[in-house]
Order: sequence, then C-alpha cells, then structure tokens
Amino acid sequence: MDSGEDSFIQLPCPGGLEDGCPAATPEQVRREIERCKELCTALEQDHAKLQMAKEAVEQRTQELRKEGELLHKNLEQQMSLKRDEERSCQVDVFLAEEENNRLRQEKQVLKKKLEEVRKRVLCEDAVMMLPTLPEKKMVFKGLATNKEDMNKLMLTPLIRYPLLGGSALITFEKAEVAQRIIEVKEHIVELSYGEELEELDRCRVRVQAAPVDILLPSALEIGLTRSSRSILLSDLPSLGISEEALLDKLELFFSKTKNGGGEVESREFLDDSGQVVLTFAEDGVAGPLIARGHIQVLIGKGKYKLKISPCMSGDITNLQLQPSCCPRTVLLSGIPDVLAEEPMRDALEIHFQKASRGGGEVDALAYVPAGRQGVAVFMEDAG
Repeated sequence: MDSGEDSFIQLPCPGGLEDGCPAATPEQVRREIERCKELCTALEQDHAKLQMAKEAVEQRTQELRKEGELLHKNLEQQMSLKRDEERSCQVDVFLAEEENNRLRQEKQVLKKKLEEVRKRVLCEDAVMMLPTLPEKKMVFKGLATNKEDMNKLMLTPLIRYPLLGGSALITFEKAEVAQRIIEVKEHIVELSYGEELEELDRCRVRVQAAPVDILLPSALEIGLTRSSRSILLSDLPSLGISEEALLDKLELFFSKTKNGGGEVESREFLDDSGQVVLTFAEDGVAGPLIARGHIQVLIGKGKYKLKISPCMSGDITNLQLQPSCCPRTVLLSGIPDVLAEEPMRDALEIHFQKASRGGGEVDALAYVPAGRQGVAVFMEDAG
C-alpha cells in the first residue's frame, strides 16, 4: 500500500473541487491521461536539453581550463624570455659602455698623435720649402733667441685711432702725469698766456680728459695655402724697362709649352719685393716648373736665370683681441673752435706742462679742430 502511494501523484480534481472529486467520465480520464503524457514528454525533452547543456558546459569548462593552463604556461615562458632578454640587454649595455670608454681613450690618443704629426709635418714642410723660397739678402742685427721661440710670430702693433674734430691726443713722458690728468676729468685751459689782460678779458675753455682705450691682438693664427696654378718668379734682372713690358715678356715666355709653360691666366708684379706672380689657366703646369727651381729665360737679347718658387697665400684663421689702455696718452675732447690750429695746440701744451695744473713734460700732442677728422697712429712704446 505504501509503495503504491509512493508510485503515484495525486492530481487535482477537474473542476476545482476540494472536498471531494466526483467520479470522472472515461472521456475526462482519457483527456487527463493525454495531458499528462504531453507534460511528461515536455519534461523529458527539457531534461534532455538540460543534460546536453550540462555536458556542453562541462566540455567548455574543460576547454577553458586547458586554455588557461596553456596561457599560464605561455605567460611563464614569455616572462622567462623577457628576463633573459633583460639580462642580455644589461650585458650588452655594459659591453657598449666599456667599448665606448675604450674608443674615447683611443680617440684621445689619436688626437695627440694627430697633433704631433701636424706639428712634425709643418716643421718638415717649412724645412723642405726653404730651398724653393726666393732668396733674399739679409743682415743679422739682432740677438739670438731660444729654440722654443722659433715658431712664434712677434707682432709689432701699428694702431690707427680715429680722432674726431674738437679733440686732441696728448702724450706725457711719465705715465703718472697722464693718470693725474685723467682723474681730474675736467680741465679749464687758459687761452691768453703771455698777455697782460684784465680778469674779465681772459679767455678760458673747458675740456674733458679721458683714457685712450684701444684693441691689441693677443693671439694670431695664419693658415698658409700653396697655390696649385701659380708660381713666384724672383731674381729678375734690371733691364730699364717698364713693369708692363717685363710682364709681357714673361707671359710670352711661360705661355709656350716648349718652355714647360701653358696659357697664362693672370700676372702680377709685387712692388714690395720686386717679384712676379704668374697664374696658369690649367692645373699641372706650375708643379713641374717649381720642381725645376731655376730656368733660363730669354728676355730681349739676353738670357737670365730666374728662380721659380711656389706661391703661398696666407689667411688669418684666428685673431683674438684684448682691450689695452695707453698709459701715457690722454684724450682731450670738447675743445671749441675759438683759436687757429697752431695757437690752440700751443695753449693746450702750455697748460698741461704746468706742474701746478697736475701736468708734466709733454712728449707729443696732436690736435684736430672742430669740423675736421684725423687719424692718430699708435706704435709700440720702446720706453
């Protein structure tokens, strides 16, 4: 009885009767059975679908688990490779730094060697160039210098200083006198010396005193360039003809290929040395002539032995200037145009020679009247 009750499910009675269920007709029972069959079929279908979905979920779970394991494995491999690459990069950086330091040291060594080679080449070129340079008679009148000073170029300053109108330059024998005059700055100059005049009739002018600052070269570098097309001719004879006639004869001689020459592009007579520079139109002509050193040139009815030298040109590659103050010279400005040039110069010299005015012995005085301009030349002070 218990087993029978467990095997069946009590269904609600059709019609919704709670107290009891009236006897159903066979047709109602059949319809109820059909309905239950359909419900059971639907439940079985749902169960089958759920089962399939479950299996699909389990399968997908397995696949995702495998993919996760594979990704984890790949991630570990990539991290391991990245660590290896980082270690390799660190080693490469260390090796690159060592190589860089080595190259830097090697560069310094090569720079020193290059500088030594340059100095040696310059010395050798200068020595080898000496036999090909034009000969010049010289008389030694100086003192021997140290070997270290042989490659130094001594400059003798020759400074041109523009002097405006209404100003003067006065040079004293002693620097301390010039310093006193500059410190006072403004001076009242008496223009009526030697005349007995009343105080109201005396003429005075105010002038300003200032130091003279000029720029002097402190370092100079000259680069020499040897021309590939030009030659320098020296030992030219004195034929009593004009420079143009001499240049014509030299151009005519050196334009002939049988004399080792070629087409002459330009010629120039150097007045300061009495030498001639010939420039050819093509390369390869000057070199063989310079290698010969001397050549017999037919000029007029005679032959003359001329010396052929390379033509060198120099350019200033570095010039450094430093300001310098003339210790014994004072610039006077603001001088009015009230006297002629010579009387004004005398009045200024008389005034600044007086010790009572702070002056002293005047070595030189240059005055430019108003409305005019002048140029003062400063030379090295031998004193």
